[in-house]
Parts: sequence; structure tokens; C-alpha cells
Amino acid sequence: MKPITEYQDYRKYMLDYFEWRKKSSAFSWREFSKIAGFSSPSYLKLVCDGKSSLSRVGVPLVAAAMNLNDFEREYFKLMVEFTNAKDDGYKKEAFLEMERLANEQRARVLNADAFDYYESAVNSVVRELAPLMPGALPGEIAKKIKHTFTAQQVRVSLKLLVKLDLLKSLGENVYEQTDKVITGSGDALKLALRSMNGQMIDLAREAIEKIAPGERNISGVTIGVDENAVKRISEEVDRFRKQVIAIAGESKKINQVYRLNLQLFPLTEKV
Repeated sequence: MKPITEYQDYRKYMLDYFEWRKKSSAFSWREFSKIAGFSSPSYLKLVCDGKSSLSRVGVPLVAAAMNLNDFEREYFKLMVEFTNAKDDGYKKEAFLEMERLANEQRARVLNADAFDYYESAVNSVVRELAPLMPGALPGEIAKKIKHTFTAQQVRVSLKLLVKLDLLKSLGENVYEQTDKVITGSGDALKLALRSMNGQMIDLAREAIEKIAPGERNISGVTIGVDENAVKRISEEVDRFRKQVIAIAGESKKINQVYRLNLQLFPLTEKV
């Protein structure tokens, strides 16, 4: 069975454990629930099917039934908190604690690289800007960003980007962008992307006040649509985004970093 740090969803971990036990014995959901001390023979099956959630009281019972060691029990408890959390703030707190715990064991949380990169908007900015400023100190890079990021934030970002092989250090304060693409999946990546997109929307709001109209293009339209129109518009937005990336790739001498936000969302319920 895979190490527990390769999981973020406790239900997937429990299901894999069940399948693993089943391969070598006549293990059943009834037996699993009984070992964990639950009166309902189908309770853990309902949990793994997403029809119920494991409570705080149930966490140590299930951990003991799976014979987890101290580290695995604590990680499992955090997975339950992460998966069950409804608020992004609590979700992020639980994931960061999972990452900290794994680091103490010299393990790596699956998708942690993607989470670390997307969790802050500064990383994508620094990844584009640092190679344009060979020899520049973090404070000098921070001053070139039109929004408020500190020298320390840039310093931490540079360290992360080199660690993730998204930037290559060619010498003191000299960086080159690599071709590596950040990939990932699962709730942690979705959480980090929501965080970054929210931050970028905040930066766009700032730009309305801080950036001269000649340097920006901010507009919008409120429209009435049906399901078919929404689908077609979404497809056009996807095509447009790819076009923008292609046009940017044709730049001969890059000297500035821009952000393009694309948002399409409902303002009302269906009538």
C-alpha cells in the first residue's frame, strides 16, 4: 500500500486500505466497522462512499483499526480535518500542517509543490520578472512590481522557484526560466488555485485605481443567457486564453509582466 503522505483524502486512503486487506483475507466492511468499534456494519462503507463523514470521535477508532503508527495517526487526523473542512481558511491550515508533519518525517506530501506555487500570486510574477532583471536584489525586484510585495516575499519566492526547478540559478541573483510545468490534482491544488485567483482578482481591483488607463484594459458585460450560450462562451474563452499565450510567446524582447484575468460567472439563480 502507498505511503500515507501520498494521500490528501482520508476516504481514498481508507478505501485503499480496505482493498489491500481484502486481497489477503476475507475482509469485509462489516469486519472493518466491528474492529473500529462501530455498531453499524455499513458505517465505514457509507463514509468511503461520501454519504457520511468521519467524526472527530471516529478518527482514533479508525486509525487504531488500521494499525497506524503515531505519525500516521496524526497525519490521518489532519486528512480528515482537511477533507471535511467547508472553509478554505481551515482547509489551508490543515494542509499546511500535513505538509509540516510530513517534512518532519522527511516525506513529501503529494501535490505539495503545486500547492506551494499556486498558494501565493507573487510566485507567478517573480517567475516571469526575475529573469528580466539579472543581478537584481529581491528588494529591487519588489520595487518593479506595481502592487505591494515585500523584498522578503520575493526572496522566499525565488528560493521556492529554484527549489521547484521553475527557475534556474545561473549565478548570484541571475535566473533563467525553465520549461518545467507545475502539475497536480485533488483538493489541495483546487484550494491553492482558488487562493491565487482570488489574489489576482484583488490585484485587478487595485489596478483600476493605481494603473493608468493607457496601460490596462478592464471591461465587462452583463448578459442574459441559456445553458447552450454559456457552454459556447466558455469554449470561446478557453480558445482566447490559448491565443493570448501564443501571442505572448511571439514577443521578441520581453520587458514587462502582465496578468490577464478571465471570469465568467452567474449573477442570478435560474428563473
